[in-house]
Amino acid sequence: MNDRRFAISIHILVLLADSKEEWLSSDYLAGSMNINPVLVRKEISNLRKHGIIISKEGKNGGCALAKSADEIHLSDVYKIVSAQTLLGNLLASPNPKCPIGLQINEHLESLNLEAEKFMIKQLSNQTLADFVKKFK
Repeated sequence: MNDRRFAISIHILVLLADSKEEWLSSDYLAGSMNINPVLVRKEISNLRKHGIIISKEGKNGGCALAKSADEIHLSDVYKIVSAQTLLGNLLASPNPKCPIGLQINEHLESLNLEAEKFMIKQLSNQTLADFVKKFK
């Protein structure tokens, strides 16, 4: 994955897991990452849509984990935010008269699928709670 969505989402989730019962605002979360709160709100919305976090509006609003950090696997987060292939996009229009160009996208796609399966398997062995322990 070549964008920052996974990193932003994991950062949000680690902060929420570490805050215990406290509701954290998007401004607070964005301040920790030193990024625009709009980017944080976009990921909060996506994580909420998938049942990973809950949020409430108002003066004492913010967001919190919807379930225990032990129940959230890093592979689940990856699947939620993954919009690109792991190794990048295929070539737009390789030359079909070239023996390599004719087959390159097929083989790149296969390589991407293999790499992604391996990474998802590795991420599925680690929960958010496991990852949070790295910060203690």
